[in-house]
Amino acid sequence: MCIEAVEKRGLDADGLYRVSGNLSTIQKLRFVVNQEEKLNLDDSQWEDIHVVTGALKMFFRELPDPLFPHCFFEQFVEAIKLPESERQISALRTLVSRLPPCNRDTMRALFEHLRKIVVNASSNLMSTQSLGIVFGPTLLRPENDSGNMAVCMVYQNQIVELMILEYDAIFC
Repeated sequence: MCIEAVEKRGLDADGLYRVSGNLSTIQKLRFVVNQEEKLNLDDSQWEDIHVVTGALKMFFRELPDPLFPHCFFEQFVEAIKLPESERQISALRTLVSRLPPCNRDTMRALFEHLRKIVVNASSNLMSTQSLGIVFGPTLLRPENDSGNMAVCMVYQNQIVELMILEYDAIFC
């Protein structure tokens, strides 16, 4: 629902996914989602698109096992470390195909959406790199935070960037 709302009324919003929405409103939206079966994101209380994007990011951030499951983290990092982009893409495609269907399908929908964000980068100022920075640590994280977090973050960002750029080769 959040993706649909963003695509319907917010693809040109400056700093989409980078600009924070009001946290109390985001929390309220999260509460409504958890309590109600029917939610209308066109309601005026959710008019700030940054609240909708903040809720979506919060959903992914709070998953007990991230969208890229913990048990796959090292494999995704090893894939992005490969020397040639063709090998990286092939390895990512293989890893995505091995994910549980719910993760794979959600990932496909999210990355298709993120491509649409990049297509509108001239108005929303969100490049592939910007989205990698925003979504990398949210979607991929090691189970134990041991090691160099800065290096880890670089890989997280690169994985998200490549999956946006090479969506067709990875998901189709």
